Amino acid sequence: MNRHMQASTTALFTASGVQKSFGRTRALSNASITLRRGEIHALLGANGAGKSTLSRVICGQIRPDSGDIAFREKPFAIRGPRDAIDAGIALVMQETSLAPDLSVVENIFLPELGRPGLPRFGAMRRKAEVILSRLGQRAQLPLDGDVRALSAAQRQLVEIAKALAQEADLIIFDEPTASLSPGEVERLFDIMLRLRGEGRALAFVSHRLEEVFAVTDRVTVLREGRTVAADLATAALTQTELIRHMVGRELSHIYSERAPADHAAKPVVLKVERLKSAPLVRDVSFELRRGEIVGLGGLVGAGRSETLEAIFGLRQRDGGSVWLDGRPFSPRKPAQSIRAGVGFVPEDRRRQSIVPDMSVRENLLLAHLGAHRGFGLAYRRRDAKVKQLLAMLGLPPDRLLDASMLNFSGGMQQKIIIARWLMLEPQVMLLDEPTKGVDIGTRSSIYAMLREIADSGVAVLVVSSDFDELLGICERVVVISDGMSIADMPSAVLDEEKLTLLAAPRTSMERNVRFLRELAADHGGAAFWGLIEGERLFCLKSSVADQSASPGFGDGAAVGFHQTRIAAALAAGSADFVTEADGGLSTLIVHVAGSRGHSMGAAGLVLPAGAARVAADRLADRIRAHYAATD
Repeated sequence: MNRHMQASTTALFTASGVQKSFGRTRALSNASITLRRGEIHALLGANGAGKSTLSRVICGQIRPDSGDIAFREKPFAIRGPRDAIDAGIALVMQETSLAPDLSVVENIFLPELGRPGLPRFGAMRRKAEVILSRLGQRAQLPLDGDVRALSAAQRQLVEIAKALAQEADLIIFDEPTASLSPGEVERLFDIMLRLRGEGRALAFVSHRLEEVFAVTDRVTVLREGRTVAADLATAALTQTELIRHMVGRELSHIYSERAPADHAAKPVVLKVERLKSAPLVRDVSFELRRGEIVGLGGLVGAGRSETLEAIFGLRQRDGGSVWLDGRPFSPRKPAQSIRAGVGFVPEDRRRQSIVPDMSVRENLLLAHLGAHRGFGLAYRRRDAKVKQLLAMLGLPPDRLLDASMLNFSGGMQQKIIIARWLMLEPQVMLLDEPTKGVDIGTRSSIYAMLREIADSGVAVLVVSSDFDELLGICERVVVISDGMSIADMPSAVLDEEKLTLLAAPRTSMERNVRFLRELAADHGGAAFWGLIEGERLFCLKSSVADQSASPGFGDGAAVGFHQTRIAAALAAGSADFVTEADGGLSTLIVHVAGSRGHSMGAAGLVLPAGAARVAADRLADRIRAHYAATD
């Protein structure tokens, strides 16, 4: 993205010397931040550093114990959220604060519904349309539909529209990308850049450093409630420097290195074949071998989480088969999976994994209770394993009796949840978004845990919306789109661009499929669309009208040029027809781009021997025009 370089030098909001304690816990100690119009300012720090607390101080949800706050160059005493709203300060949270049973319009104007007088819904609707049109998102939201039916990305859009309806000059985005797919993140960034261009001040809280470098102008870093780096220009920083500010040390490599292993020779522990679980799991197949880490890649809503739930017994199956260690596996409830040696770490820690009012020991032993049969709790049988796991987590034994899991950071909570399953020495571990909402230092330690688990012989299956994470920790990635597994590839031959294109919903690719089908039929040959890198082709879609023109690969294939029937054409990369050395197939390959100029790979037309030639330049123009209008 082009970095904005003409931000105002006048501060819209400043906070300095901010202190806040909750009981004996000091959440903020001498925290400070400066936010300017026309800038996107990143607020960073490890889990428990105080980012969310400072964000809530700024928007009036938390009153500081002390500190100086100024807004529009005047002292500003925020007594509560209404003060912040009236002043033009809004918060867009990761977990949205919307009313699910109200319509989109009603949620956009939710703060207004609490004011005296009758609401004017007609005027609200017209203003909502203006706001969404200004953002370029009018077609994305059904204004009269209930919010509960919206996707995570659509709910984020409602939150942003709500902030603009309040005419907010300062908008805080608190981890808004945590539940979004890469494409949805790009659309959110487009909106943020529009808001920046209008002269608003934006604060952006994120754990993903690649996002910070992609979209922000300045950075402030908190550590243990203190500001340790203030108002740094993002363009002048490196990732290593930013990590050092956040965690107080360098991380040599966030993805712990692991020696290559030949998993093909190891036994299959989990086999999934044609799995169906309505409405989101339609046809999923893959194999998972002992000691292997495999990722399920795809966009939000593709059916990845639902696949894990169907395997584990949390969701009813409508078809297909699952084998565990070579035997049919059909758990009707999670307890049967637990006893069979399958562990499951769900996406939502707070709602699905921890019991906040139980001690660490009790939370650690929850899976043991699921596997235990007989009278009593039988905790003593696990004492040795508990001590071993505490050492792995770096927790002193006295923290085992902490009365509440909420005394720990989100990263430590997640590590305790993973350790819960290690207590049972499972055969298979299923993990759904294992590092969601976790800082980069803790992410690195969780990745090391997963490597250690796999090295002990456990088969690990990971769902993650962070494609860089999948490629960094997994040996293979099974791509799921619209509830179907459509590719199974080694991560070494993939990158984020290839994964994004492979994961694109089949429904959104219908125009491309029709176009390839028409292209092949019109010229009596075969057409394909894919990515070319080095001497390898990744085929996204193909259509063959004449089998004699088949290029030797199909949908989802990752092949070397020499493995195809059009090796010379692929190697030439020419914008004209290239005939193979044997005088057979002739192929035109056209590199294509989307409407914003970004690469969308290459499209090709293959003609059989003896076919009538067509004008390559006119055909190339037709292909380029289609892809420029389709993305």
